[in-house]
Amino acid sequence: MRLAFLGPPGAGKGTLAELYAARHGLAHLSTGEMLRAAIAAGTPLGQQARPYVETGRLVPQALLGEVVAARLREVTAYILDGYPRTLEQAAFLEELPGFALDAVVFLAVPAEVAVRRLSARRVCPSCGAVHGREVGAGDACRRCGGELTVRADDDEKTVRRRYDVYVRETAAVVEHYRDAGKLREVDGTGEPETVLARLEAALAPLARGHDNG
Repeated sequence: MRLAFLGPPGAGKGTLAELYAARHGLAHLSTGEMLRAAIAAGTPLGQQARPYVETGRLVPQALLGEVVAARLREVTAYILDGYPRTLEQAAFLEELPGFALDAVVFLAVPAEVAVRRLSARRVCPSCGAVHGREVGAGDACRRCGGELTVRADDDEKTVRRRYDVYVRETAAVVEHYRDAGKLREVDGTGEPETVLARLEAALAPLARGHDNG
């Protein structure tokens, strides 16, 4: 299966993508991790992306697209986490031969839920892992043991602004995939296992088709 998970900040894209990918043997691909891996490996694309990432600037679409394309060529079944976010990115994906998405999941959550989730989360600067409210101040990253921190943009005012920007920017992408018959909208409220059950139900016909060859 080739899937993309979309949703506003706090929708749980990363958590649900990780859970679903592990259950179905898919690669979980986020743009942040792809960029960090390319930089760590010292690839030509990574070297081009490094100054943008290290200074917190947005990586240009053309360069980001090439990083994504290079990673997709290494896997056959995957979940793209948070990509494509714009119609330009969607068009870029569709122009890659052999990489058409089977379905796009939109995890829908209201702004209040996003604010509550993001204000409780912790991130690991070392490996990029994100932890929810099951961890607290002083806890170590479960992936690499690094010190967890709170993102500066996870305060309520900033989260609400990011939420509004995301919804405004991606509305056209969501409708694009809805028109193409590929969109699966899933209620993202509730605990991860609850949302995962909804996700499993929404993708069950597609999963069965791939399991059967």
